[in-house]
Amino acid sequence: MEKLTEFLSYGRQVIDEEDIQAVIDTLRSPFLTQGPKVMDFEQAIAEYVGTKYAVAFSNGTAALHAACYAAGITEGDEVITSPITFAASANCVRYVGGTVIFADIDPKTYNIDPIEIEKNITSRTKAIIPVDFTGQPANMEEIMDIAKKHNLIVIEDGAHSLGAEYKGKKVGTLADMTMFSFHPVKPVTTAEGGIIVTDNMEFYQKLQLFRSHGIEKTSFANEQGDWYYEMTDLGYNYRMTDIQAALGLSQLKKIDKFIERRHEIAQIYNEAFKYIPEIKIPIQLEETYSGWHLYMVQLNTELSREYIFNKMREMNIGVHVHYIPVYWHPYYQQLGYRKGLCPIAENYYHNALTLPIHPGMTDEQIKVIVSNMIEIL
Repeated sequence: MEKLTEFLSYGRQVIDEEDIQAVIDTLRSPFLTQGPKVMDFEQAIAEYVGTKYAVAFSNGTAALHAACYAAGITEGDEVITSPITFAASANCVRYVGGTVIFADIDPKTYNIDPIEIEKNITSRTKAIIPVDFTGQPANMEEIMDIAKKHNLIVIEDGAHSLGAEYKGKKVGTLADMTMFSFHPVKPVTTAEGGIIVTDNMEFYQKLQLFRSHGIEKTSFANEQGDWYYEMTDLGYNYRMTDIQAALGLSQLKKIDKFIERRHEIAQIYNEAFKYIPEIKIPIQLEETYSGWHLYMVQLNTELSREYIFNKMREMNIGVHVHYIPVYWHPYYQQLGYRKGLCPIAENYYHNALTLPIHPGMTDEQIKVIVSNMIEIL
């Protein structure tokens, strides 16, 4: 087996001199926060995706929290989401007092199954939060049909899928609100950061209010003076800085190139593993263009996943597992959720392994990953 000279993470940022200079220029400017770069970044994301509005936040979790607030989710409301996701997709519902309902996944795509969504709808259901797991868009056509039928709001968790497409449309134009994340392992990065895109002006205004303490300029400002403002609701300090936005603007210029490289890596993996019986390669939903944020395989072998995981890590290959079913976490267990709730998701988790995929990887690194994986199996 061949060992990489340095540890290779499953994902990481790609930063060049243009990105660094963009941050330096902002550091030398009058505004480090609440300046023009945030608005420029919001406009750039809205234009790239094809929506009317975008509201930037300090991170993706804050953005999801704000979306739940804008949707009017409150105590007694139920929101349906996937168990195979990062905890934030469910936690955001809890932040506003809602109840999380987990619907099982499609065994082929690993995204939430529309049939399972329909099964879980009750008179208390307020919204659906589908997750574009690994960068592959969820089955949004069926999900939006279900939402329209039952008068539900759809908040798409696109943390993995900026730049992805569903039936020729960019992710972000499909749901009532869509969240994108800019964590360093995501398609582009602002170090930490998130954004909500929408075409709904009411949601847009509520999102803006929520991210800045619930404070706004009201009509009384004309009577009192420009200094006057009012807190009209309980909001949070969830603002993105101009430093973050400057990095995001520079990164966004390269997103299509980044995703193209992710596709190249995924294709190399697919070709290398498609005839290996111990590996099930990921299946893509028809008429979608994935962001390939993660490359997930399902293991079919008598070897334990822990053994394979540890052997790959010994070779400095940063394999990972995404994700532990959310309702398995102690917090959700204490709320009364029990293992066995979503059997397809749990079976997926037992056999899942994440292989590194990010634009900065070299062909030689990919070759070492493939050869080691096959040799171990």
